[in-house]
Amino acid sequence: MSASIIDSDEHMYEPRSLWVDHIDPGHRADALTLEDDELGYTWLAWRGQRLEIADVHQPGDVDACGRHRQRRRRGEPATYSYDESLPDAYWVPGARLRWLDAAGIDQAVCFPNFGLLWERRLSGSLPALTANMAAWNRWCASVVAEGGGRLHPVGHLTLRDPIWLEGQLRELSASGVRLAMVAPAPVDGRPLSHPDHDRLWSAFAHHGVSPVFHVADQPRVFDDCWYTDPDDFVPTIESVFLWVPAGLALADLILNGAFDRRPDLRVGVVELSSIWVPQFLLMLDGATDFTSRLNGRPLAALRLRPSEYFARHVRVSSFSYEDPRRLTSRSGDLFMCCSDFPHSEGTATPLADYRAAGCDPAACSGLFHDNATFLLGASSGTP
Repeated sequence: MSASIIDSDEHMYEPRSLWVDHIDPGHRADALTLEDDELGYTWLAWRGQRLEIADVHQPGDVDACGRHRQRRRRGEPATYSYDESLPDAYWVPGARLRWLDAAGIDQAVCFPNFGLLWERRLSGSLPALTANMAAWNRWCASVVAEGGGRLHPVGHLTLRDPIWLEGQLRELSASGVRLAMVAPAPVDGRPLSHPDHDRLWSAFAHHGVSPVFHVADQPRVFDDCWYTDPDDFVPTIESVFLWVPAGLALADLILNGAFDRRPDLRVGVVELSSIWVPQFLLMLDGATDFTSRLNGRPLAALRLRPSEYFARHVRVSSFSYEDPRRLTSRSGDLFMCCSDFPHSEGTATPLADYRAAGCDPAACSGLFHDNATFLLGASSGTP
């Protein structure tokens, strides 16, 4: 019997009242909302501030999102009602299971939808940030329960409040959540490898929750001056260098010994492309060798080659058009299949797409099953 197929990147739209219903009562004034404007557009909002249009994506139709925003900029009415156009499969666990059956997929990792849009915007208020993250995390428990072991919702966490983080990890683990999205960015001026964070990485491993880097509007590693299109949904410069924050974070964790100190920590990289991995591994080892000789000492005393830590600890989602079979031949069996359903840049036919790229589930168990299981099965002990 062949292994089950696990989609490493899908998204669940948050119900309109998710944050209000699940936030701590004392922070209800800080709850995110979905609000309609006078032209019929729905917005993700916080404290009366419109953060971003809440549109209904159609897999494979990026242009529809652009047209929707063009109409709003011209002051023209929306062409559809958000609530009437939102398919049940986008947000109802039972309906998502039926979509998985139709698509030939056994299990799915489910990231938030609007949760990708607000972390940086709320970063000036840590209480509001953690309260809304906790609201999503509580809802994740219901997705696990209704998903029957087939849906794996991804928690949303920040390392800025260690006590809060450790409490959230306990709750996520108890509810069956095995992954949590964190920003590949400095934490109040500290790199992720900082010794102050060792207890937090230990908590991730102890509770069997793997941190995951995913595309999102999170604290930036580039200066704001580079973003010359600040009002756009996705800044172009961010898209060009999509993988850089994750690559920087992983280099920091590897070269400064965080993985060496925490051999049971596992990290996922999702929807940040994968074609960069072969060159990154080459540069990781090469730069380490060169600077160790030039400086007369390594950055940290490591027991393995830097690229070996990557192979032991990290798994990366790879879209079918990135030719994951070729990437595997160059970098090793590190990659996971993904659809990004139901986002416009994603696909509604993932298996057909991978087969067209020469990747058959029967011959690529790592891509379709094993590497996602590696992250989902994280627990104490050496990987």
